[in-house]
Amino acid sequence: MTNTQNKIKTKIVAIGGGHGLGRILSSLSDYGSQVTGIVTTTDNGGSTGRIRACQGGIAWGDMRNCINQLITEPSVGSMIFEYRFRGNGELNGHNLGNLMLTALDNLSVRPLEAINLIRDMLKVETQIIPMSEHPADLSALTLAGEIICGETSIDELPDVPQRLYVEPLVPATKETVTAIHEADIVLLGPGSFLTSIMPPLLLKEIAGALKDSNAKIVFISNLDQENGPAGQMSLMTMLHWCERAMNGKYIDAVITDKPVPELAPRYEQLIEDLASNNHEWRHDREKLKHAIDKIIITS
Repeated sequence: MTNTQNKIKTKIVAIGGGHGLGRILSSLSDYGSQVTGIVTTTDNGGSTGRIRACQGGIAWGDMRNCINQLITEPSVGSMIFEYRFRGNGELNGHNLGNLMLTALDNLSVRPLEAINLIRDMLKVETQIIPMSEHPADLSALTLAGEIICGETSIDELPDVPQRLYVEPLVPATKETVTAIHEADIVLLGPGSFLTSIMPPLLLKEIAGALKDSNAKIVFISNLDQENGPAGQMSLMTMLHWCERAMNGKYIDAVITDKPVPELAPRYEQLIEDLASNNHEWRHDREKLKHAIDKIIITS
């Protein structure tokens, strides 16, 4: 099979949230529906947090962010979806896309149907699936034995917590399990490690699917040190946390911008220039695509 044929047949799953997952998905937009993004749904900050406090439901912000980065044909619809209210009233700071997804969720049988309606409207081929369709929050057990609830509070911790939990322990969306079982490549990161990458791995169905998967699992490191407790974690520690959550499943490869000599030899290291020319802490889409294509060709 040629490299081109290999790429055409490859199914890719990317797991995470926020800007990092959106960056990955947009870099792989040429793969269309062969790519599935599994999106964290535990955010409790900003417009998303305000909507959850008022209306309940899952966090929509990370999914909206991913969809925004996948819009290739600007339109009135995309402008509406990206619009953010300004002013002194209750709408100040709210993103209209978040409100649209909340309204569609209320009108639909499933949150996934709301997402698919928006994808169809905005002509987004890439599959976007929430990690769960049930509302839940991320909690952490601190070194002092205290339970801290909420992503925003966890990001403000002075130290790395002992463990993370999703509370309540909601079921994963069944489509996430199917996508992982069918995947040839699973990408973890980049993005906020504790609050974007880890939450989906804490759901037992996703962890079990990854444990049983024949896919090559690849961790993509950040280009800059995170703020908050995750900034105190080494890459090796992050890999250990992921593998522990996946019931001992090993990560196969790491895409990074510099050699990490302390990594165990069993990790394949793909060292690439990944930084955007404008922002050295942001991954360049074309460079990311090139690096992931290398992984696909050698798989």
